[in-house]
Amino acid sequence: MFNSSLRELGAALAAKKISAVELATLFLDRIDTLNPALNAFITTDRDKALAQARAADEHLKLGAGATALSPLCGIPLAHKDIFCTRGWRTSCGSKMLANFVAPYDAAVVEKLADAGMVTLGKLNMDEFAMGSSNESSHFGPVKNPWDTSRVPGGSSGGSAAAIAARLTPAATGTDTGGSIRQPAALCGLTGIKPTYGVVSRYGMIAFASSLDQGGPMAKSAEDCALMLSAIAGFDVRDSTSLERPPEDYGRDLEKPLAGLKIGLPREFFGPGMDDDVRAAVEAALAEYRTLGATTVEVGLPNSGLSVPAYYVIAPAEASSNLSRFDGVRYGYRAPDYDDLEQMYSRSRAQGFGPEVKRRILIGTYVLSHGYYDAYYLQAQKIRRLIAADFAAAFEQCDVIMGPTSPSVAFPIGAKSTDPVQMYLSDIYTVSTNLAGLPGISLPCGFGGTGLEKPMPVGLQIIGKWFDEARMLNVAHKYQQVTDWHKQLPEVAK
Repeated sequence: MFNSSLRELGAALAAKKISAVELATLFLDRIDTLNPALNAFITTDRDKALAQARAADEHLKLGAGATALSPLCGIPLAHKDIFCTRGWRTSCGSKMLANFVAPYDAAVVEKLADAGMVTLGKLNMDEFAMGSSNESSHFGPVKNPWDTSRVPGGSSGGSAAAIAARLTPAATGTDTGGSIRQPAALCGLTGIKPTYGVVSRYGMIAFASSLDQGGPMAKSAEDCALMLSAIAGFDVRDSTSLERPPEDYGRDLEKPLAGLKIGLPREFFGPGMDDDVRAAVEAALAEYRTLGATTVEVGLPNSGLSVPAYYVIAPAEASSNLSRFDGVRYGYRAPDYDDLEQMYSRSRAQGFGPEVKRRILIGTYVLSHGYYDAYYLQAQKIRRLIAADFAAAFEQCDVIMGPTSPSVAFPIGAKSTDPVQMYLSDIYTVSTNLAGLPGISLPCGFGGTGLEKPMPVGLQIIGKWFDEARMLNVAHKYQQVTDWHKQLPEVAK
């Protein structure tokens, strides 16, 4: 049961083959057994989870007579600890919020609760979503279930590790520069970053407001389509939310791929990609050609500037967003200080970790007088050029494909002393955030030549703005003829 899809779990619940309480208990027991070795969950609460499960069972008893009974009703999930969740600790992976209990639900949490999903707990993450390896968390690094000596990716590493180990059937994540797609790739699962503004950011603790986007992570594209249909939609509480009609993102899943044009950016297939990743991606492309798709080379000439542009814009916005954490109203407050200024400085110095401090300092610098025009303004101009590159490329193709990450998961500690190398882990993903495009990562094989344990490789599909349904269709058809997304690490069996 723990390896079933969301649709299979929904069918089992509807047929009374298992109750929501029994299903939640199954996963809570797995968390108790397996989480100590993985550190994927920060917080669990069996009583809260089972209370939600009992409520779901009551809805399920009504069956077809229930008002708008969701296909997700009674199915467990877990939330990245960046989403405010009423009555649950919401730490953002930071000492600054280590004891903060959210007084309200984020929009994503609210919508999934309305659908009847059962919250198992809150998931570990890079502190304030700043990282590519889930090593910057105040609560310690998350371990990759495929090899616990390696990183799961970040910042949604707890979400990815929990799904890969089947501690939860699905999870929420956030993606600012690749933080859903990159951990999905490194842990062998599917994760989608929707078009910016499709999913409400209300109650999602902000890192970089013009880049952050919440999205689902699960075993398959079909599962992600179900969850995205539940969480997408306009929210008056979020000024960046877009007024669009509700969509069924699974409506085109079975559409054939004959005539599909796949764009292959020459910049994504040059130096920098490991050979084993290249081999897995090229094998996936060959499978797509078998399914009736054709490939065409496209250019994204400014994509090489995406990492430097991102690491100006994102820290600048982080510097502004994180200024609210000062020890005054909530969050960590230094125990010893002599005056207000000292309380501010000591609370922030002690409450934030090294990576967060690094980005605050960079962001404050690029926004300062005399440097704003030289750095921040130039980065925003590059951002427009990157978006224009994608618009031009999509005149020649329907979707764009390439690797999600240049390598398989690397050992814990391997890049922690070299921030630049860590930042380059997102080289294939940050451009979609800068352009506001949707992207999805799905498993396409294994790599790690010479490693004792082969590690998952992710294929990235980038769609046109608001074309999530087509993108999910392209991913689903591949998953119908391959079984990479069904593979399990030994720890999960």
